[in-house]
Amino acid sequence: MAGLDLAQVILAVIVGTLAAIVYSLRILILLERRVASMEGNIQKMTEKVLKEETVIERAMLKKRK
Repeated sequence: MAGLDLAQVILAVIVGTLAAIVYSLRILILLERRVASMEGNIQKMTEKVLKEETVIERAMLKKRK
């Protein structure tokens, strides 16, 4: 047999599609983890800035009195 049967072609397309879906899900999970890490870093920086702002506000209130 030189060529593929129709069933073999359909099976190859289905397997290829499933492989593409699995690869896409893998990339999506990796990106989600990276975004979650960035969000955590942003939250830490925001907390530091908030602490610094409260220190500055307290110092300004003490200077006014």
